[in-house]
Amino acid sequence: MYAIVEIAGQQFKVSRGNKLYVNRLDANEGAKLEFNNVLLIDNDGKIEIGTPSVDGAKVAATVISHLQGDKVIVFKKKRRKGYQKSNGHRQQLSQILIQGVLAKGETLKDEIKIEKKAAPKAVKIAEEVVEETKKAPRAKKAAKATEAEEETKAPKAKKAPAKKAAKKKAEDE
Repeated sequence: MYAIVEIAGQQFKVSRGNKLYVNRLDANEGAKLEFNNVLLIDNDGKIEIGTPSVDGAKVAATVISHLQGDKVIVFKKKRRKGYQKSNGHRQQLSQILIQGVLAKGETLKDEIKIEKKAAPKAVKIAEEVVEETKKAPRAKKAAKATEAEEETKAPKAKKAPAKKAAKKKAEDE
């Protein structure tokens, strides 16, 4: 069973369990919403088309989170005129979970629970690398400090350059 529904000025094809990104909604995270502007319902081949919307039909949803979309860069340029303009934009979005498509007189039987996933493994590995890099400069400083201590205790014998050694051998002979 699926439906075509209008949410925040856009039309979406939805079915139970779908996750959608829609324009920012005025609702808190975890809030339950119902969208009444259902344009079409397909119930296992039985299609109801609304004029303009199906009477009594609803789509139940839950707000998962609010977030921002990817950055879009708008760059304008007029050649040979010295005109350049750069502008960026990030769309404000809401992620929703469709709980069910309800025809006239139906009620929602059971809700889908929202599971908050732990950070992905790649993120955990990246965090560990950052921590190691923070520790690395300290380890380098400690190694340099021990080298400096060794130099003060026993200074190294200076080696004569190879050219000077060759000249001394030639003079001796």
